[in-house]
Amino acid sequence: MSDSVFVEGETRAEKYSSLLPQIRALVEGENDLIANLSNIMGAIKEGMNFLWVGCYFVKGDELVLGPFQGPVACTHIGFGKGVCGTCWQREETVIVKNVDEFPGHIACSTESKSEIAVPVFRKGKVFMVLDIDSNRLADFDETDKIFFQQIAFIIESLPK
Repeated sequence: MSDSVFVEGETRAEKYSSLLPQIRALVEGENDLIANLSNIMGAIKEGMNFLWVGCYFVKGDELVLGPFQGPVACTHIGFGKGVCGTCWQREETVIVKNVDEFPGHIACSTESKSEIAVPVFRKGKVFMVLDIDSNRLADFDETDKIFFQQIAFIIESLPK
């Protein structure tokens, strides 16, 4: 495995198209969930250069920080709180173009300007939320949603 992720393409969709097979290759044959998530977060961060890329695990009535890349993060998030808690509550992807305009946004980093949170399911229930922050306003759209939902499907298929 090389030390960095090579992402081809000029458009974001082209970069994602290059990154997705690399992520699949990273997790192939690895049975440890934390190791896989760590590499997935690193590949996304290196390949796409977002401010923060990470995940939160559902533990009881809160989300608890998992593997991530970027500035230090909030450790616990309540059900329905912030972007990630809202994603968990709604069981759907949430795209926020301006975090300062999102009611109840949890500001882990003042550099964060926009965010996307994607639920990851096991046995029909959200067991994890994939969270990506950008330091640019309105940085996420349907292209990002489609890609991160594909990543969520990869995570859903990983061994526990």
